Amino acid sequence: MAHLPLILLVSALCASLPALDASAGDADPIYKSCVEQCEKSGCVGSKCFQHCKFSSDGKPIDGPWYMQEPLYLRWKQWDCRSDCRYQCMLDREEEREKLGDKPVKYHGKWPFRRVYGIQEPVAVALSALNLTIQFHGWISFFILLYYKLPLRQSKKPYYEYAGLWHIYAIISMNSWFWSAVFHSRDVELTEKLDYSSAVALIGFSLILSITRAFNVRDEAARVMVAAPLAAFVTTHILYLNFYKLDYGLNMKVCAGMGIAQLLVWAVWAGVTRHPSRRKLWVVVVGGGLAMLLEIYDFPPYRGFVDAHTLWHATTIPFTYLWWSFVRDDAEFRTSTLLKKGK
Repeated sequence: MAHLPLILLVSALCASLPALDASAGDADPIYKSCVEQCEKSGCVGSKCFQHCKFSSDGKPIDGPWYMQEPLYLRWKQWDCRSDCRYQCMLDREEEREKLGDKPVKYHGKWPFRRVYGIQEPVAVALSALNLTIQFHGWISFFILLYYKLPLRQSKKPYYEYAGLWHIYAIISMNSWFWSAVFHSRDVELTEKLDYSSAVALIGFSLILSITRAFNVRDEAARVMVAAPLAAFVTTHILYLNFYKLDYGLNMKVCAGMGIAQLLVWAVWAGVTRHPSRRKLWVVVVGGGLAMLLEIYDFPPYRGFVDAHTLWHATTIPFTYLWWSFVRDDAEFRTSTLLKKGK
């Protein structure tokens, strides 16, 4: 249940995947000419780049550029072309702003401003904050289970879904981690890790939603629910990483699994008498409204905050609320089981 904000995250991510690399900005003749000249000269106006140092035979001087940087900076993979594109984009956007034109996308992305080499610094900060909220929610859930609520004689909690929530917490924090890395620098490796962790999260969330909503407690029944879904998700992740990073297919898979579990939770919220069901409705309705930020896409304000970044911010209170719901659910189920045992 606490995974609903993350379901919305994954759905937003899948919906925002670029279908094509070409955009209005990189089709601009002035921008294209700027990039071509920069790759030849290594400079845009008075600004020159260390990555654009070539010998007479066209090879980089002193080996690959990343060997000329400290080890902790190599992951960025900035090269001559990426630096030229970035500076030409900034210069072109300044010209467009003076003419009263609106910002346009370049190579499928809005024109963000870097901070210390980080592509989308605000999105990175919000992803890190979401990861922190997830960790806080998990720790508070753990403390409630093992230090505040009664335990069985085997020292295990009465709450039947505790193990699933522990797994969920790890997967969700992993997803937020790679979200932060991906927004720091968008390269093939970080892209695949971000999308793979997102698909893994939404797949496990679907398993968890079915297990909890239908009160599946028998281990054999849980395996019957989890096995086919786990096999499907694993196959899809392998397909994306080792065969083809198909954005269209990934969007359909994410949307399908996301809609399925949202329907499960919506139906369950409508029929259950759970004392904290209102929290469920708040996140479902509020999260749905927040998704409008993904539909109404707009360029980044001052080069830092766009619609998707704002959407990252909305997940913070929803995540906090949902871990509160999980704790309530643990208390409710524990109390119910203790009453039945008397």
